[in-house]
Amino acid sequence: MPRKKTEPGLEPNRRAELLRAAARLFVEKGFAATTTRDIAEAVGMRSGSPFYHFRSKQELLKAAMIEGLDAGHARLLAAIDGIADPEARLRTLVRVHLGTLLEGDCRSPLLVGEARALDEPARAEIAAAFDRYQAPWQQTLDDLAAAGRLASAAPPVRLLLFGMLNWSSHWYRPDGALSVDELADAAVTMLLDTPRAAAGKGAKR
Repeated sequence: MPRKKTEPGLEPNRRAELLRAAARLFVEKGFAATTTRDIAEAVGMRSGSPFYHFRSKQELLKAAMIEGLDAGHARLLAAIDGIADPEARLRTLVRVHLGTLLEGDCRSPLLVGEARALDEPARAEIAAAFDRYQAPWQQTLDDLAAAGRLASAAPPVRLLLFGMLNWSSHWYRPDGALSVDELADAAVTMLLDTPRAAAGKGAKR
């Protein structure tokens, strides 16, 4: 049975606002420490109102994660549509991902660790959404490795890249020395320059 997109009685714009606020609070405070009152107050609702539409805080977490990841996946696909060169594609993926984390209000990629609060079927749904989000990244890394522009496209490389990018949300400041564009360029340069640097050292031996 397909997943419902909108619960009865909650306007789409209010639903999106509720999910964004819940995701932000779950990232900032942690799932366990975030109360239903916190979520309701963040969107100007009465304390019990969100749960006329979501059966539990766990259901709200699952919806925030899956819908956020799927929306992010759609943004990625739109951004890389028609980009054949894998390096240009990687730069676009990194910039869009960082833009989502640092310039927008979608925190879903940072919530993956909170899935431990959910039951096994819910975790499986989230894992499937995360796999969809990661698919264009892995394909791009595979293409770079095949072209000799990346030393390895093994899955740990992708996961380490995500970890590095996601951690930037803890220290990046919009008024700091780096723009998001510069941060994206630095991340890609670090990843792609490593094989060339290693090859150069090997040639000098």
